[in-house]
Parts: sequence; structure tokens; C-alpha cells
Amino acid sequence: MLHTFVALVEDKPGVLTRVASLFRRLNVNIVSLTVGRSERPGVSRMTIVALSSTSAGHRIMASLYKLENVLEVDDMDQVANVTRELALIKVGATPQTRSHIFELVEVFRARIVDLAPESLMIEITGVESKIEGLIQVLIESGDPILEVSRTGRMVMRRGHHTSRVLEAMRVAAVHESEAKDTAVFDLIEEESNFQK
Repeated sequence: MLHTFVALVEDKPGVLTRVASLFRRLNVNIVSLTVGRSERPGVSRMTIVALSSTSAGHRIMASLYKLENVLEVDDMDQVANVTRELALIKVGATPQTRSHIFELVEVFRARIVDLAPESLMIEITGVESKIEGLIQVLIESGDPILEVSRTGRMVMRRGHHTSRVLEAMRVAAVHESEAKDTAVFDLIEEESNFQK
């Protein structure tokens, strides 16, 4: 079974090695790993997709929490979420086959991002099955796939806000309110100076 975890980690050297080593020690295969900056300075967001038994999810999550530099862990299999993946697919194309590939790209709501004399590059975003579908159709139509680069899953909870997000929203609202109060005070002071 595939398990998807999102971990917020401190942006420090060695964190990725610790996470990978943990999965090696647990004898769990990482299917995909996506890492990037989060909305918080100094904090990165890791999306880890791992292949393990159905009951192993809780054990993996508990082990991730024990790692140094790991701030939060979320098991995305237990909640409603939005999942997307990005893929770049380079396809061999001749002037005769280009129009057919353009039609396929349009059907899958993808787009052409590079056009060369012997090839073209397709960018597609969506769920894994959509990307697999395009690749399968390209193979079946005889268009040679030269290269494929995929990001792996990126996942976010639907509609649910953690306490961390709610706190950030509250702080932003307080700052906005303070800015309005300052602007009103400045306006009153300006009018007062004008009347003098």
C-alpha cells in the first residue's frame, strides 16, 4: 500500500539524509520524495510517498516525529486532500507526426513548452493516472518517448487549517488592523496640523 506523509522540517544540512536513513532502517521503500520551501522562512515541506504494509503508517509517522529537525508530520491518507504531480515528457517528432501529438496534448489539457526539429517537450500537471494515461497513449501511437522527468506527488489538505495556519492568519489580521489604525491616526494628525 502507498502511504503519503507531509513533513515540515527545518531547512538545515543533513535533514534529508536522516529521513532517507529512517526509511532504510524501517525497510520501507520511498516511491517519491518532493522537497521545497514552505510558507514559513527556514522551514521546508517534504512530501514522502512510501510503499509499505497497511498497518505501517502509524509506525512510520511516529518514527518521523522522533527525528531531529522534524517539526510536524501529517498522514495524508487519513484526510481529504488535493494531489498533483508535474511531468515533462520529451517526445521524438517529425513534421508528419507533430499534428497528431498536438491533438493528444490538447485532449489531456497539457501544453507544449519546447519545440525542436526532431522532438517536442510536453508539460502536464494532474493526478498520477492522468500522466500515466498520456504516456501510455504516446507509446501506443508509436511516438518515441525520449525522456520523462516527474516531480512526484505534491499533496495538501482540503479546506482544513492546522493551528499553525490559523495562527498565521490571526497574526496577518492583527497586522492589517494595526496598519489601518496607524493610517487613521496619521490622517487625523495631518488634518490637525492643516487646521493650525
